[in-house]
Amino acid sequence: MGISKAANQTMTSISERELMIKRVLNAPRKLVFKTWTDSKHLPEWWGPEGFALTVQEIDVRPGGIWRYVMHGPNGVDYDNKIDYLEVVTPERLVYAHGDSTGEHFRVTVTFADQGDQTELTMQMIFKSVDELEKAVKEFGAIEGAKSTMNRLEAQLLKIQENGELL
Repeated sequence: MGISKAANQTMTSISERELMIKRVLNAPRKLVFKTWTDSKHLPEWWGPEGFALTVQEIDVRPGGIWRYVMHGPNGVDYDNKIDYLEVVTPERLVYAHGDSTGEHFRVTVTFADQGDQTELTMQMIFKSVDELEKAVKEFGAIEGAKSTMNRLEAQLLKIQENGELL
């Protein structure tokens, strides 16, 4: 499908079973990693605009689990489960993303230090090309990812304005 670049600088690309999302965030790597893994901050930004989040449990370590419910603007609740496979603070997270029916896709998130900024790369590998196409067409995965990155950027700005630097 090629590469697209939105005005918000979120880059996306699709290749075979892979959806790649990249964005340079205006915050240091430790803060981006903390915001990505802290139950205090996750409900403020995780998910596309219009969605809310309830963290049921989170244990960010290899073998740890994050269970949460996404509350859609349509009133539908979506149960999610993340199984952490690898955690290298503040550089990388590898996890299986799914729900009660099992894993839907595998994710690797890298946080590259760019001085006062962080280059975030999120690679999602789906079980099949069809599963990825379904995520893009039926669930709006690309638009949702861009919206989520916008919300993350806004949360990082809010944290820094409030002086919550690490």
